[in-house]
Amino acid sequence: MEFGIFDHLDRAGTPLPDYYEDRLKIVEAFDRAGFYGYHIAEHHATPLGMAPSPNIFLAAVAQRSRRLRFGPMVYVVPLYHPLRLVAEICMLDQMSGGRLEVSFGRGASPIELGYFDVDPAQAQDLYNEAVEVILRGLTGKTLDFHGKHFTFDNVPMELAPLQKPHPPIWYGAHAPDSAARAARRRLNIVNLDPTDEVCLTVAGYRKTWFETQGAAPLPKIGLGRFIVVADTDAQAMRLASRAYAPWHDSFTFLPRLHDRPQSHPRPAEFTALVARGQGIAGSPATVRHHLQAQLDQTGCNYVVGQFAFGDMTRGEALRSIGLFVDDVMPALRSVIPGPSAARSPESITTGP
Repeated sequence: MEFGIFDHLDRAGTPLPDYYEDRLKIVEAFDRAGFYGYHIAEHHATPLGMAPSPNIFLAAVAQRSRRLRFGPMVYVVPLYHPLRLVAEICMLDQMSGGRLEVSFGRGASPIELGYFDVDPAQAQDLYNEAVEVILRGLTGKTLDFHGKHFTFDNVPMELAPLQKPHPPIWYGAHAPDSAARAARRRLNIVNLDPTDEVCLTVAGYRKTWFETQGAAPLPKIGLGRFIVVADTDAQAMRLASRAYAPWHDSFTFLPRLHDRPQSHPRPAEFTALVARGQGIAGSPATVRHHLQAQLDQTGCNYVVGQFAFGDMTRGEALRSIGLFVDDVMPALRSVIPGPSAARSPESITTGP
């Protein structure tokens, strides 16, 4: 069992220089505590994402950490020229000593794609072709490709990633069929959905894994959750509820601005998020209990906590993280099998 972090870098109201420094101080704490990976979102023209250029922020993360692995969750591929993204991936992997982990997506927000004159109806096609180009560029000495959107003839690849053949790849799986595709490609996955949906998705991943990969060690199967820890359940719920409200305002900012439906909607109240299994707040004992139950139920082997969000201060976040590190992580590590301890699909429940 290992532990990671997901971070939107949503706006908190503090001046941006202070905001970035606060986040980097929190990253330093994650690094000292032995977390595996720090995964950040990419969003544009919205308070939901203050790292619209993930690679710039991740370059700072590389300099402020020593062991922590990091990467985007996800690169919004239709917004990049693939040749430029190949170069930046190589630079980050080399500069960090091989600690980069990457994830590619077509973009969850049609509004954000539209701001860049990208037709959302073409996003999947662009994504498919660009990812093929990127993987070829990361693994070859020259790039040759002839497609619908991109053409390259004998382009020298003077940069290469430190990790071979390329940094580990992650996929945000939201359904059994997408999880099955990820399993066939041996990708790590993360799921942020309600618990019953996570169960179905992970069951699909594990079934396909055992069918196609046999007894090979499982990659990381991530359970993404808002996590807040305090001395008592009441203190944790007060902090989580207060901080979640401005996060939710940022999350819904663009759909409300354009009167559009919300992609992957979240309830407006933290208590409702808890009821769906997507949020956990309480004393260390309470958080251990609820996380243990969800891990047993879903078969996930990687906890991905969203620890800093909304108007939570640096001090509040560090206090919560410290309690999690001291009083939650050791207990879960001692009883949950790691990625190499693969279980058969029959041993995984597929519902609550």
